[in-house]
Amino acid sequence: MKIKSNIAISDNGFMFDPYSGDSYNLNATAVAIIKLLKEEKTRDEIIEDFVRKYDVDTFTFEQNLDDFLAMLNHYDLVEQSS
Repeated sequence: MKIKSNIAISDNGFMFDPYSGDSYNLNATAVAIIKLLKEEKTRDEIIEDFVRKYDVDTFTFEQNLDDFLAMLNHYDLVEQSS
């Protein structure tokens, strides 16, 4: 999964979709995930990165990550893999 290239994201958590005109405010965790997605990290690599860096339960983080990725997909903010 990859964030669409036209999506603008600031370091302080403001995300803007110029095609729809929609904007979103992201928390620090979401910004970190978005940065990893922009680096084209896989779901498993993102999980590994968070579990290694933060005091987070793997199962809980996986569930939260999947919810967040589903939200990004729902709002059409990611490119569909071919």
